[in-house]
Amino acid sequence: MTQSAPVDGRVGVAKTYKLYVGGAFPRSESGRSYPVHDATGVLLAHAALASRKDVRDAVSAARSAFGGWSGATAYNRGQVLYRVAEMMQGRRDRFADHVVAAEGVPRERASTLVDAAIDRWVWYAGWTDKIATVLGSVNPVAGPLLNWSTPEPTGVVGVLAPQSSALLGLVDVLAPVLATGCTAVVVASERRPLPAIELAEVLATSDVPGGVANLLTGRAAELGPWLAGHADVQALDLAGAPEELSADLERAAAETVKRVLPRPAAEADPMRPAGIARLRAFTEIKTVWHPVGR
Repeated sequence: MTQSAPVDGRVGVAKTYKLYVGGAFPRSESGRSYPVHDATGVLLAHAALASRKDVRDAVSAARSAFGGWSGATAYNRGQVLYRVAEMMQGRRDRFADHVVAAEGVPRERASTLVDAAIDRWVWYAGWTDKIATVLGSVNPVAGPLLNWSTPEPTGVVGVLAPQSSALLGLVDVLAPVLATGCTAVVVASERRPLPAIELAEVLATSDVPGGVANLLTGRAAELGPWLAGHADVQALDLAGAPEELSADLERAAAETVKRVLPRPAAEADPMRPAGIARLRAFTEIKTVWHPVGR
């Protein structure tokens, strides 16, 4: 919760920061919270401290939502994701406030980062109906057969979001997961979670079905192992994993044969050009053979 100063003689309404699971905003089942400070050390709020049970609830919500989301047409998913960008644009100033407080950057730089995050979301929304064309293929074979390969969504993806880039970095790891037709359970930046909570409010008021994207706040070191070991999670993005735990998380993921996107040596520059590496990482290729001729 964050305190709100009195306005025009009335007591302000304090904002409560919760988790986003299954399209709803529950508190952590443990009742725990932790303080969130701005770049100068001033207390901003108390965010929910997610637990193992919250991870299980989020994975269950993502698994339940996967069939409907992956089964929607690529065009429909693109329209839904574009609506998210529209809503982000409407909250541009609010997002900039959060980025200034979280990352300690000047207002002009924060606005640039927010604009880049919105543009990045639009970019991935535009890929939904192009993934099959770019990643699929018709394969030459000997004999009276037609053979083609098409990409399909992997399933539930666990994401440890970047720790430094609280909004643009988050968009960079979440948007491609949703664009492929996968569903997501994301652990936001521990020290800078408020932009992620603002994004959760956008998702909740857009057309994204409940459970498609689930955002948890808390400690990546605590929640990461439960995501890595959960049998209903099919892929793991270690973008923001603690360096000392990344190898352990990869080993835990291997026990359930998860796809793993390893932790980079250093957090990527959020302003770098977007790419399709994450679209490719969270799709499976299905190959079909069909006889032709007489």
